[in-house]
Amino acid sequence: MSLTRIIKRLSRDVDALAFEPPVTHVYNPLDYAWTAHREYLTRYGEAPKQAVFVGMNPGPFGMAQTGVPFGEIASVRDWLKIETPIGKPENEHPKRPIQGFDCLRSEVSGQRVWSWAADRAGTPENFFRRFFVHNYCPLVFMEETGRNRTPDKLPASEHDPLYDVCDRALRKVVEFLKPNMVIGVGTFAEGRAKSALEGLDIEIGRILHPSPASPAANRGWAEQVDLQLEELGVDVSA
Repeated sequence: MSLTRIIKRLSRDVDALAFEPPVTHVYNPLDYAWTAHREYLTRYGEAPKQAVFVGMNPGPFGMAQTGVPFGEIASVRDWLKIETPIGKPENEHPKRPIQGFDCLRSEVSGQRVWSWAADRAGTPENFFRRFFVHNYCPLVFMEETGRNRTPDKLPASEHDPLYDVCDRALRKVVEFLKPNMVIGVGTFAEGRAKSALEGLDIEIGRILHPSPASPAANRGWAEQVDLQLEELGVDVSA
């Protein structure tokens, strides 16, 4: 099965799930931003990889707008060279409109990730020759106020079926890309990777999540990640 088919199946499977208040709006950028995500997969998802970095789920001003994991607009447009028309979710939150590449908000997490990759690897071709970035869950969850709700904050009755679907997709992504290592971007992603990939002969590590909500990440995230990857034996600049 191709990487594109794996992700398209993931999109269909999460669309079949139901979520209740306090979640009032659910965005699936694999639907309305599929053209951009497909370009990301076909351009940068060639197997094999040395390592796959796994994030949690899209941010409202990142992948939700561009269809690319950690998809801060300037990074996707100017470094990854992806810029396609972006559609709209069926049930759009008035406080979280999808403006695609016209969105003026910048996602700090995505800016940190792709600026770090650019500084260390130089070009996207150099980075993706050995690495890939995948979001464990493709959905954005929002409350009535517009507040973001992460998958780990969902009740078990909702996150258990979601995890089943996303675990299965992550395992297929890893089997396709054949990396030596999967690296969770944050504790949640590391934990899900350990569960999803149980039984596979693969090393699982973790790096600090780049969220500005993390005091640690605001104290030199890139330099800390370099040290963490060095301990894991991974050199992005090689």
